[in-house]
Amino acid sequence: MASEEDDPIIREIDVHLAKSLAEKLYLFQYPVRPATMKYDDVTHLTARIKPKQQKVEVEMAIDTVSPNYCRSKGEQIALNVDGASTDDSGSTYATKLMDKQIFSSIQSAVNTSRYAAAVYRKGELHITPLHGILQLRPSFSYLDKADAKHREREAANEAGDSSQDEAEDDAKQITVRFSRPESEQARQRRIQSYEFLQKKQAEEPWYYLHYCGVKDSRSEHERQYLFSQLAGMVETTELTKSPSEYLSMLMPPVEEEESKVPLAPSNVLSMAQLRTLPLADQVKTLMKNVKVVQFANLMGLLGSGVDSTAVLRCIQQVAMLVQGCWVVKSDVLYPKDSCSPHSGVAAEVLCRGRDFAMWKFTQDLWVVRKEIAAVVKLPPEDVKDFLEQMAVPRVNKGWEFLLCHDAKFVKKHPDVVQRQHMLWMGIQAKLEKVYNLSKEDMMPKKPDSQAASPAVLCGERRVAAAKERARDNHAAMDNDYRRRKSPQGAAVRAPGSAPLTIRIKEEPLSDEESMDTASRLGGQAANGVHSDESSRDSADGPSLARYPGEAVVAKLKEFVRGTLRKHYVLSLSELKRLFNLHLASLPPGHILFSGISDRMLQEMVLDCGCKQILVPFPPQSTASADEQKVFALWEAGDAFDQHRQILLEIFSKNYRVRRNVIQSKLGQDFGDNLSKPDVDKVLKDCCASHGGMWYLKGTLPS
Repeated sequence: MASEEDDPIIREIDVHLAKSLAEKLYLFQYPVRPATMKYDDVTHLTARIKPKQQKVEVEMAIDTVSPNYCRSKGEQIALNVDGASTDDSGSTYATKLMDKQIFSSIQSAVNTSRYAAAVYRKGELHITPLHGILQLRPSFSYLDKADAKHREREAANEAGDSSQDEAEDDAKQITVRFSRPESEQARQRRIQSYEFLQKKQAEEPWYYLHYCGVKDSRSEHERQYLFSQLAGMVETTELTKSPSEYLSMLMPPVEEEESKVPLAPSNVLSMAQLRTLPLADQVKTLMKNVKVVQFANLMGLLGSGVDSTAVLRCIQQVAMLVQGCWVVKSDVLYPKDSCSPHSGVAAEVLCRGRDFAMWKFTQDLWVVRKEIAAVVKLPPEDVKDFLEQMAVPRVNKGWEFLLCHDAKFVKKHPDVVQRQHMLWMGIQAKLEKVYNLSKEDMMPKKPDSQAASPAVLCGERRVAAAKERARDNHAAMDNDYRRRKSPQGAAVRAPGSAPLTIRIKEEPLSDEESMDTASRLGGQAANGVHSDESSRDSADGPSLARYPGEAVVAKLKEFVRGTLRKHYVLSLSELKRLFNLHLASLPPGHILFSGISDRMLQEMVLDCGCKQILVPFPPQSTASADEQKVFALWEAGDAFDQHRQILLEIFSKNYRVRRNVIQSKLGQDFGDNLSKPDVDKVLKDCCASHGGMWYLKGTLPS
């Protein structure tokens, strides 16, 4: 009541709804008025409209005698459009001067039910709903005509030159083809195509309009329809609404007009939007974009803290296992009622053909496109599209599967492999029935011809083959090395040094770590032989792969140092994830693909000045062994090294700490020199907050 008294009503105005022009009233929005346009001269304005499309074109005259008009530019534009012809019948500018401008309309608002035109007269407000709002913009179609004229002149000149220099061509045989009857499905696709819709819109005729000025008698007559014919009546049915209904009519909900932003567009994959989706949708979106992926790389893209068992359940819904890798299912790429973007073939036929190509890769790493096309009987563009999604072409060989065989996943998840094998058996039976194939056609090829040409292997496969050979010859090389270094079997003495005992460090090869054939870190030599710096290779026995090992160490150290400069604290799990992403960005055949074990990665972290922080995890913690190994950069060379060291000592005794405890401990050592921005900087570098408590990075509970 107090607020109403402060803002009293000083006048009441009756509002009337006029409906005479409700289905005919349009609002034209013109651009900023140029100084050379004749808006007020009725004789210099024409307009035409296409009612179904609500498209309007307005032609306005340009004041060519205005001081703002550039006459030379106007003559040049007219010459480019119409040429130097003297025939004015088909010319755009009859005066040889650009003396008019065309404005074409677009719809500025899709829903115009909230807009109206209002007229105030004699204490009454009359409103008329708008049927459409059209925004007029300059049309530059005359430039298209100029380009067409230019191409015609060039074609005529070329034709004239060729007729003088060359004789008449001989008659050539042509092939006459008759089009087959159009099916109903093909007709529906043609009707829904963009080209057909554009043609239908162009076929709609133009209706020319007669413009009436503001003071014209016809305008005065039409303007009367803006006033309600029921203004003199006491009661009107349109305004007998309740206050809530009336407000909802004036201000309808705006949710309908809000454009929905796609969460994961097909052409641009936003990782930030991807994280907001459920896990199943994340896996489906990633598979639609990458097409083929190894399971370890997929886990790296999903981020840390994601349950691998849940990911396995999700990926089996949208992908199939081929050569130990996951390939997106055909029905995910080609949903029901869709068609090929190249040939218009139905989705069901495309899925069968792509399934056959996928099945061929389960039998062999190499396929021939002609053999697949001969079976599936699809256009070459579609077959090539299938193969480009999952393979790469090799000269004189065919198409090779995109990724190497993921033996680690196959060995770790035999139950998933068996389930996928049963699914492929069912798909194979279906393909045999659909394509009428015999048992001999479905048998894999003999591998005798493939072993004859190892020179065409890709870089990754050559590295894998080299690792296998090194693993097979490892014991023999160790024995040969010890025999040459210490023929007597006990010790070897370097010149001018004490006796040096040679020890071979033997470690079992696990499934989780790859064999390390490079040189060990620190004071270790190649193949696990420990020696100090004074021990050099003799002239008759150089160390094994010394230079490649040093190159791998240098590249690995460069990555680790760069990562530690960005992340002062890292768990082993997070470091491995970052390393996998780094490997994915490297070109094939890079030296880091030679096989980096977890132990080598840990030793490199310690060698770069890090220390392992033994965080006391609670007994009920679900963190894995890699997540409980936390490493921190002890000295970064800046002014906050001592701050971070004190903070790390706190977390070596506590799993989680409150901010006031950290600030109190830092205050004891630094006193008044400690400021709030310093504490914030140290916490941001090393910690993460959750529920009012601070945790060391990488140890935050999921």
